[in-house]
Amino acid sequence: MNNLNSILIEGNLVRDPLYRTTAKGTALCTFTVASNRYFKQDTGTEKEVGFFDVETWAKTAEHSYNLGKKGRGVRVVGRLKQDHWTSADGQYHSKVSIVAEHVEFRPEFKKDAVPGDSMTDEALAEMPSSSIAENDEAEEETAPVEEFEAVAF
Repeated sequence: MNNLNSILIEGNLVRDPLYRTTAKGTALCTFTVASNRYFKQDTGTEKEVGFFDVETWAKTAEHSYNLGKKGRGVRVVGRLKQDHWTSADGQYHSKVSIVAEHVEFRPEFKKDAVPGDSMTDEALAEMPSSSIAENDEAEEETAPVEEFEAVAF
């Protein structure tokens, strides 16, 4: 029997992504996503915020670094990874993070759009979201379901 390890999370970047390369030259980009959850209590609607560490590799890392910035909305599809280590003082540590297989960013809109400018927020909102394919060519357009910009492949 195969095990399933898959996660989809939506939220906003907590800070600008961090980009680095491994000793072999492979690109690695890490960022943290804050995801809100709302639920009803006797006292009214409550808000719970979760913070999730994400790592992306290779072309996905390059695109995530170039397109991501603090506060931007993001959708991540990937798998969970658990790291284990023992610190110098003998303490056992464990950390769960998300290894992204697909990353999509919400579109950014101009905040200082001039009236009469052809690229106002309304005009941008009507534009379909764009996709980035691994070979850097546009993917075939389909009817957009949500306004996200695809980054991973």
